[in-house]
This record gives sequence, C-alpha cells and structure tokens, in this order.
Amino acid sequence: MLNIVAAESASSRPLTITLFLIFVAITLAITIWASRQTKTATDFYAGGRQFTGFQNGLAIGGDYMSAASFLGIAGLIALYGYDGFLYSIGFLVAWLVALLLVAEFLRNSGRYTMADVLAFRMRQRPVRTAASVSTIVVSIFYLIAQMVGAGALVSLLLGIKPGATFLGMDADTAKVATIILVGALMIVYVVVGGMKGTTYVQIVKAFLLMTGALVMTILVLAHYKFNLSTLLGDAAAQSGKGEAFLEPGLRYGVESASGSATFYSKMDLLSLGIALVLGTAGLPHILTRFYTVPTARVARKSVLWAIGIIGTFYLFTLALGFGAAALVGGKAITAQDKAGNTAAPQLAQALGIDYLGGATGGAVLLAIIAAVAFATILAVVAGLTLASSSSVAHDFYASVIKRGNAGERDEVRVARISAFVIGAVAIVLSIFAQSLNVAFLVALAFAVAASANLPAIIYSLFWRRFNTSGALWSIYGGLIAAVVLVFFSPVVSGSPTAMFPDSDWHFFPLNNPGIISIPIGFLCGWIGTVISKETDPEKYAELEVRSLTGHGAH
Repeated sequence: MLNIVAAESASSRPLTITLFLIFVAITLAITIWASRQTKTATDFYAGGRQFTGFQNGLAIGGDYMSAASFLGIAGLIALYGYDGFLYSIGFLVAWLVALLLVAEFLRNSGRYTMADVLAFRMRQRPVRTAASVSTIVVSIFYLIAQMVGAGALVSLLLGIKPGATFLGMDADTAKVATIILVGALMIVYVVVGGMKGTTYVQIVKAFLLMTGALVMTILVLAHYKFNLSTLLGDAAAQSGKGEAFLEPGLRYGVESASGSATFYSKMDLLSLGIALVLGTAGLPHILTRFYTVPTARVARKSVLWAIGIIGTFYLFTLALGFGAAALVGGKAITAQDKAGNTAAPQLAQALGIDYLGGATGGAVLLAIIAAVAFATILAVVAGLTLASSSSVAHDFYASVIKRGNAGERDEVRVARISAFVIGAVAIVLSIFAQSLNVAFLVALAFAVAASANLPAIIYSLFWRRFNTSGALWSIYGGLIAAVVLVFFSPVVSGSPTAMFPDSDWHFFPLNNPGIISIPIGFLCGWIGTVISKETDPEKYAELEVRSLTGHGAH
C-alpha cells in the first residue's frame, strides 16, 4: 500500500495545491474585510474588544492547537507511543494555571499587552523594554516550530522524495521555499488585518482542524471496529518496538548502562512537564487573547470554552498517533520525515486509500488534511507575529522611544513594520531547524516563556513588595538562563538530530531547560526586588483592586 502512496502523491499535486489556494483565498478575503473595520489602535491590537466568550474560546483554541499539536504530537505518539502522549497531557493541564492565575487578572488590569500589567506600578521604560525583548524571543522560538512544520508538510504534499524534484527544486530547496512563502503570507495577514482579521482566521481554522481531526479519528476507530485493544496491539506490532511501545520509557527515563544517562533522561521528562504546565500562562500570543473580550467574566468563559475544545482535540491526537503507527508504520513515517512531523497527513493518505478506494482517494483525504494543517500553521503564525509586533509598537516605540506621546496611527504603522522584521528573522532561523520535531521546538518556547514572563506576571499581581528592579531581574535572568541553556544543549549541537549535527559544543545534558531556568527566573525576581529599596504600596493596592474587580480597566 505504501508504494502506491509514494507513487501517487505526486499525481495528487493539482488537487492539493487547489485546496490550499482556496483556503488562502478565503482567509485573505476575511483579512481584507477586517482591515476595513480596523479604524483605531484598539481595533488593531484587541479586535475592538467585541468578541464573545465562545468566539474567543475558539480563537484561543485556534492559537493553541498549532502545528505542534496536530503534526508534532501525532508524530511523537506514532514514534514513541506512551511517551509521546505526555506532551498532550502537559499542554492541556497548563490551561488550569492560565485559568486560575492569569486570565481574569490580566483582562482586568491591562490594555493590549503583557507589559501593561507589569509596568502599571513600576518605571515604565525599563520594564516595557524588557517585556518587549522577552515577547519577541518567545514568539520567534514558537514561529520556528510552525515554519518547520510547514516545510515538512510541503515535501510530503508535493510528493518530493530525496532525489526527486518539483519545478526544478529538490526536497530541501522546496522546504526552504515553503518556509519563505508561509512567512510572507503571515506578514500579509498581520499587516493588513490586525487582531480582528487574525481572530476570524483563527476561528475558521479551529473549526476546520476540529472537523478534520474528528473525521480521521472516526475513520481510524471504524477501521478497527471501535476496538481499542486491537488498534493498540496493531500499533505496537507495526511500530517495530513491540510491547515497549505501549509502556513508559521509549523516549524518557530510558534505562541505560550509565546511571547518569538514565538520571538525565528522567530529569528531561520532569523539565518538559514543568515547562509545558507553566509555559502557557506566559505565552504572549495567548495573553493578548484575553484583551479581545469586553469583560473579565467573558475572558474566564472563553478559557473554559478553550479548555473544552483543546481537551477534545488532544483526545483525538491519541487516535491519530496510534492510528498512524498501526496503518502507516514507524519506518514509513521516519522515511518521510525523521522527526515524525508528517505522521498525521500520511495517516490521512492511508485512510483515503482504505475508504475512498485507490490512490485518488488517498490523494483527496491527504489534500484536505494538509490544507487544514497549513491553515493551522498560517493562523498560529499570524497570531504570534501580531503579539510580538504589537509589543514592539505599544511597549517599545510608544512608551520607551516616544515616552507615551505617540499617536495611534504612528503606533499601528510601527507594528506593521516590525511584523516584517520579526517575520524575516523567523524565516532565516527556521531554515536551520528543519531536523527537529515541531512539538519539541514548541516545548522550548514554553520553557522560555515560563522562565522569563511567568515569574514577573505572578510577582506583579500577587507580591506587594515587587518593584522595577525585581521585574528586570526576573525577565532578563529567566530569559538569558533559558536561551543560554538551550544553546549549550543537545538540541543545538552534539546529537544526530541537532540544528548543527556536525559540531559539538554542548555541555548541558537536558533537552529542555525548564527545570533549571524557571526557578532561576523566580529567584532572580526575588533577589532583584530585595536589593532595591523602591516600593509603592498605593500603586499595588490600586492594581489589586483593578485586577480583582476590573474597576478602571479599559
């Protein structure tokens, strides 16, 4: 069956490309429509604060269910079984932290960005500069993950195998071209549509993704007559790993002759869990979503909707991952993409052949699911670029450079220019990171967010003594610790799947820095606060009342 798949994926190109172009045309139309409704800075940054709880819940789901969720987690489950599912659990549980600690307080206290809350009772310029820097770093980590997913998808879609060509391009050149195309499209979405356009694109995409995942889940279960044990047994057999596939220990906690290697593997799992659970509440593009609703009550309701939508989706990833292991097989998945990022689309192809008959059936279902995955990537990338470019314009340009005297039109113009620059940086970095798993790359973004942003947000909302020095220490301390540890970890050098596999300068043994860098972020915040005498109890009392009641909020 897999030979048919390989032979026919090239013949399905016209259909695939047509479906993808239809989606792009629809979303561009939404974006242009939204641009006509975008008249003020509030419209550009916060969609005019007109979205309902359900709409914003769908949009949060759209922002959160990224290429990492759809392509990365399905791939990890298909290759590592039980251990791959740990990502789903971490990503979902993280919402409880966002709901209980952050959503309502942030909506009540801020206007457009995370820095509005941090700078409320501190010296504006240094704090806004720090928040802007950390927002851009987290967003770029996250953007890289999405674009790597896009590159992997395209070589599968266009049927480009190593050695084959398309329009004169080999597989690697086509991946690079895709990354550049996705980058260009996302810049258009943000520059033209602002938050309103981006939110509607998210809502459309969340609906498409949930529908696509539901259909594939039902087809996988129907193939096994809704008998889960047969599905799991088949997955274990086809994975090439036997019973070990259904037990912990394939990726984390791997027992080895060296006791230290086993210890580091277990620590890596712990580090990943901490980063996933604490990272969501510090992700800039998720935090800005809380400002698109009229009140804190609606913000809380939208998070509840999001938890329901996202939780259901992560249950689907179980069926997709184990289904891909059973029906496509581990060897075929890694032959197409070493990190497993194409498992879900390959499963769609196998199901299409199974249910719709012949290679054309496989091509149809692959084209639909791939178009949905592209929609996912484009929408998430637009949300991220918007979060970071609005932070540059609102926090850095308006408050630091212009000292609060920038006009709204100037501010929005700067946001549009910075979207270009951030997009370009992400495109260049993504070209180097193509060998890494997408879910794994996102986990790094979570670790950086939890190390730099979360300590400052928590201290600012709940600690009376916290001051400017503490905010700067926690943001820069956590950010530098996380980025430096990633740079000296096996992710960047010293392992076959690293960004630079032929070099080796790593000395930090863990793949995810969370277990070290998050405590450093909290500790730096405490040290910075204690060594400074600055304190403003009146401002804290005002922030406390505002965050709890919404009194005086915009």
